[in-house]
Amino acid sequence: MRLLLYILLNITLLTEHPVTQQANISIKVMDLASGEVIDSYRAEQVVAPASVMKLVTTGAALETLGPDFRFTTTLEHDGFIRDGVLYGSLFIRGGCDPSLGTRINQAGRMVQQTGFLRQWVQAIQAAGIRRITGSIIADMSMLDGDAQNPAWLCEDTGNWYAPGVFSLNYLGNTMNIVLRSSTVGSVAEVIGTDPVVPGLVFNNHIRCTSITEDGAYVHGLPYSHERYLTGSVPSNRGSFGVRGDIPNPGLLLARHLYRELMQAGVDVGGEPAYLAEVSPLLPSRTVLYEHKSAPLSAIVAETNIHSNNLYAESIFRYMGVSYGSPGTIHNSAETVRECWRRKGISIRGSLIKDGCGLAPQDAVSAETFVQILSYMSTRPTWEAWYKSLPVSGESGTLRSFLDGTELQGRVHAKSGTIAGTKNFAGYIDLPDGRRWAFAVLVSGAQGKARAIQPVIEQYLLDVYRTHP
Repeated sequence: MRLLLYILLNITLLTEHPVTQQANISIKVMDLASGEVIDSYRAEQVVAPASVMKLVTTGAALETLGPDFRFTTTLEHDGFIRDGVLYGSLFIRGGCDPSLGTRINQAGRMVQQTGFLRQWVQAIQAAGIRRITGSIIADMSMLDGDAQNPAWLCEDTGNWYAPGVFSLNYLGNTMNIVLRSSTVGSVAEVIGTDPVVPGLVFNNHIRCTSITEDGAYVHGLPYSHERYLTGSVPSNRGSFGVRGDIPNPGLLLARHLYRELMQAGVDVGGEPAYLAEVSPLLPSRTVLYEHKSAPLSAIVAETNIHSNNLYAESIFRYMGVSYGSPGTIHNSAETVRECWRRKGISIRGSLIKDGCGLAPQDAVSAETFVQILSYMSTRPTWEAWYKSLPVSGESGTLRSFLDGTELQGRVHAKSGTIAGTKNFAGYIDLPDGRRWAFAVLVSGAQGKARAIQPVIEQYLLDVYRTHP
């Protein structure tokens, strides 16, 4: 009776709070060692998971591919080499590596790193090539043409957090659009982009206003070099950056490799190009060099700690290639679902439309998340999995979560945020050595997502404090 009273009191914090009382809520908290249910409320009710969806994707990837798996990008040619001349074209065959041209610095931020291109040039020179009669061609045929997930909202496509996903990704598939901010009411002038993307056309409607933060949006589709700019930026700031997507990262990579080769004295006859699809009638190719990514454990850590959508979607799309080639979004979803079915995880009723949680149609229950969390705690992949989760009050997207409370540093979890939605799922480590798995999913609440977090924090603290 006492435990039931605690549970009812804890739940009412969410069900009767003005911010969350009208929300779709699904909760489960379970002791991993004993299997005891610490708290539960509509645990089997599916809820839009937002970025907590990344747990479904990254857990399946670690189990399917293994933490030591590395994405492979290959340099290939379709001709022959004689007397220092490659009679044919050089191809960059993409293997869904999301990290080409980026690295994570000590502050935990992604920065550009293109030094690998020099290694590619050295490998080409080591093959005896001093001139290429053909072109540098980006081969993006591993995946189908759905570079932009059709389940994502139109308002997201083109922005830095929702770039297109290709089998050749480069520089995080994002660029910085540099504006000149002037007086209130004026239209901000587009100065250029970093990196420079040839052929870009901007339809610019960004206004300079009295706001203090970036309120601009970038709209556009993959492969299209037209970008529509809307919203507002702070006035009288001089140079001001707005992040957007690179419409064709594979082609930009081919251009950059072309430039590096020419600077190194390797002449290239044709202009850089790309292939979205490859005909089986094309000549066979010879592999010159294989570029390996960091281990999947590191890719998953970046995905979960910083909630990187490109990384999550690249992992998701790559898993679909094993189901059928070229890889499709449908095949990716089926691969992930089948992975969890084989593990005995209840996935029935869940909707999987993407790998990162941007799709508003995604739907997963607290019960399913806790089952996944429980299963992963018993696996050889546990260390890589656990280390990939942000820590409350300390790292990643949980840096401000439960900061300054007795649960600071004791929660390893993934957060998820979209309009009216705030979710958390992960582990709570207790002082006596016990570990709980939990999922608190709150969707469709009144007010902004940031107003939901304090309510969830208070709920978890009360569960922690009152459980006997």
